[in-house]
Amino acid sequence: MPMFDYVRAKSVAEAVELLADTQCVSRPLAGGTDVLVQVRHTPPTFQRLVDVSRIPEMKIIERQGDEICVGAAVTYTEIIESALLRETATCLVEASRLVGGPAIANAGTLGGNVANGAACADGVPPLVCLDALAHVRNSAGARAVPVADLLSGPHETMLQRGDLITHFTFPVMPDGARSTFIKLGRRNAQAISRLNVAAAGALSSEGRVIFARVVPGSALPRLRRFVEVENMLIGERPSEALFETAGAEASRAMVAVTGRRWSTEYKEIALQGLVARALRQVFTVEN
Repeated sequence: MPMFDYVRAKSVAEAVELLADTQCVSRPLAGGTDVLVQVRHTPPTFQRLVDVSRIPEMKIIERQGDEICVGAAVTYTEIIESALLRETATCLVEASRLVGGPAIANAGTLGGNVANGAACADGVPPLVCLDALAHVRNSAGARAVPVADLLSGPHETMLQRGDLITHFTFPVMPDGARSTFIKLGRRNAQAISRLNVAAAGALSSEGRVIFARVVPGSALPRLRRFVEVENMLIGERPSEALFETAGAEASRAMVAVTGRRWSTEYKEIALQGLVARALRQVFTVEN
């Protein structure tokens, strides 16, 4: 393994100062489940890793008024064990349960999953589904960026040298809203996503859709909400026919962006089924 320096930051301020050091190219280290694998295959572009995994400000999970705040150094295991997130962000909890095995869940972090920018990342579609903001600090100050806007392409983000994601915030969903996450891999356990879908929704007292979010992962070069699918759901009563139509629209939207490739025949059918299944879980159909 290539040689590089390592330092553990005790606070966000210290981490930002270390990352801003012009005498040394530094990169944040949280769980290390991505970067330590990468350096075994590719020469590192950094000279020092700044460990942010134990910074208290980056380990919080709490409700702040009408928002939920999740620290960027929170692990998947901590997400799974959070009663608050099980109540308010089921899709994020379900995604965390499907990320690798226990060792990865205990070490991997939500902030690292976003910063790595992988198209197949399981933690990112739920954040986009929840309309989450990534809060980023550097030596010049702080800014909040929608998670969807932070990702510019496969393994590409808008993060610059010296940037540190400190936490995420997202609004509490409407009363009665439900969310889910479904993943399709080559096998049932510890598999990289071939496709995944995060979905959320709520019904009015009359049983019509008043809130809908659909976010497929590993489907487009740049992750986004499928607003064309969401719009067709609003005002409708849940039904099998509606779910199948929504799934077909999701596949159409994917192909409109990616065009047809060798994998399209498989992904087209798979995405249609995943979206229909996710919506079936979110919206209870009355017999």
